Amino acid sequence: MSSVWQYLTLGLGRETFGIDIENVQEILDYRVPAALPQAPAFLVGMIDVRGQSYPVIDLRTKLGLPREEPTTATRIILLNVPMPDRTLRVGFVADRVFEVTELDRAEMETAPEVGGRWRSTYIAGIGRRGDAFVVVFDLVRLMAGDEPALTGSALAA
Repeated sequence: MSSVWQYLTLGLGRETFGIDIENVQEILDYRVPAALPQAPAFLVGMIDVRGQSYPVIDLRTKLGLPREEPTTATRIILLNVPMPDRTLRVGFVADRVFEVTELDRAEMETAPEVGGRWRSTYIAGIGRRGDAFVVVFDLVRLMAGDEPALTGSALAA
């Protein structure tokens, strides 16, 4: 069985991330979500897509990156995340979406434990796309975690 898998690659700042294509339902142009009172900072609101409600998460805030104003390249990625007790429908705001690319899971590296700026628990692996690295999210852990994915020292940089 092949270990090559497809990932949607997206950009946040200068970083490239990957999401298993099996979890991606749709990619939308950015639209302003309806605000939710008293929501956590990373939850920017809700959108309605063909009668279905989706909470929208600002990935930058969730990862501990500074928030930025949406541009014409900003997208909302609709996902189905298989949580232990249910499937979570959620939208992620990304600075931009690149493409669907193939990464070899057998060649993926684990996240560095020492000296890295990312919490390794949120990372399924690190793949390569040409000369660039693609940080592949572990969506279940990312959605279950309350701490930013960037460590404190990286936030100060």
